Amino acid sequence: MKFYVNMDILCLMNGRFYLDNIALEYRDPLFGIILIVALVFVISLFTYYYSIYKERNARKDYRKLSLRFELGKLKEEDYVHLYKTYNLPFDSILLLASSFLHKGDYNKAISVYLTLLEHVNDRVKKEELLELLGTTYFKGGFLQRSKEVFLRILKFSARNKNALLYLLLINEKLKDFKKAKEITFSLEELNKDMSTDKVYLDSLIILNDSVISYEKRTELLYEIFKENKIIERIFATFLIQFNKPFFWEHISEFNCSKYMDVMWYLNFDDINFDKVLQNNFLVELYNAKGYLDTLKHSSDFDFDILILINTHEHKIKASLDFEFVCTICKHSYPIFDTRCPHCHNILTLDVKHRLTKSFYTSNQSLQ
Repeated sequence: MKFYVNMDILCLMNGRFYLDNIALEYRDPLFGIILIVALVFVISLFTYYYSIYKERNARKDYRKLSLRFELGKLKEEDYVHLYKTYNLPFDSILLLASSFLHKGDYNKAISVYLTLLEHVNDRVKKEELLELLGTTYFKGGFLQRSKEVFLRILKFSARNKNALLYLLLINEKLKDFKKAKEITFSLEELNKDMSTDKVYLDSLIILNDSVISYEKRTELLYEIFKENKIIERIFATFLIQFNKPFFWEHISEFNCSKYMDVMWYLNFDDINFDKVLQNNFLVELYNAKGYLDTLKHSSDFDFDILILINTHEHKIKASLDFEFVCTICKHSYPIFDTRCPHCHNILTLDVKHRLTKSFYTSNQSLQ
């Protein structure tokens, strides 16, 4: 009996010794550090492979979606699906439409806006969508549709400056200059400076009034010009086309360098050289053109090169080419416009010239 008791006691003592050893190992700081590192490694490994799994599945979905975009198969309900089912943010949908705009695909951008309009209830978002839709119609050349959209905006947001500005531009493009001028008064009530726009639109109203004679138009525009030099190019171009005697008589009042492209392309027979000889800039310009031979050099580099070419026995066909740079947004264009096509500011395009190979006859006009 004692033997069995002693054996039990011995077994208990051995077990206790074993547990004490394990406890000692767990209390060892090095063991704890190893355990923590192992747990972090396992969790990191699991997270890494799980993220790869999710990314692969997402890529498959995006490939399917992008394929539909490339093939042009995305339907109207797909945009709603992206917005409602997949909870794609409103701004992300707009970014999608803007990507279409940058590619020049106005129809797709318009379809995105029109579809979202039917499902967006928030007033601010709806107004933003209508503005984007109106500007897209405007850029795409759908002026009447654009006009209808901006008028709709003004029904529930009468103080929307952007809508009023685009309505002004639309009416201007539709040649309804009087209506465009009426809009300037509304914008002035919203503390926007429209003084330049009013002068500009007054000039356009006179220029396009077929009832008034050219002489009367000249008289009215001259009165505006004396107070507002900003319309100089408009006035000078009108005079060169319809009242040349008045233009040459008042040549000293004009800064011809601002529209040197117009002066460069004048027909030889339309130039009053007696008046030209009294204007230093025109003397240099027409020496470079080859119409005069009174200078050996010019202060302008391009003019100087052309003068040297003209005096050379083996004449090289060279001329001037022109581009127009907006002083506000710095965009450049090959053709002059009274409004910058990008920022829509009035008469901010400065003419720049550069040497080019001549493709024109010596007496060709672009009037």
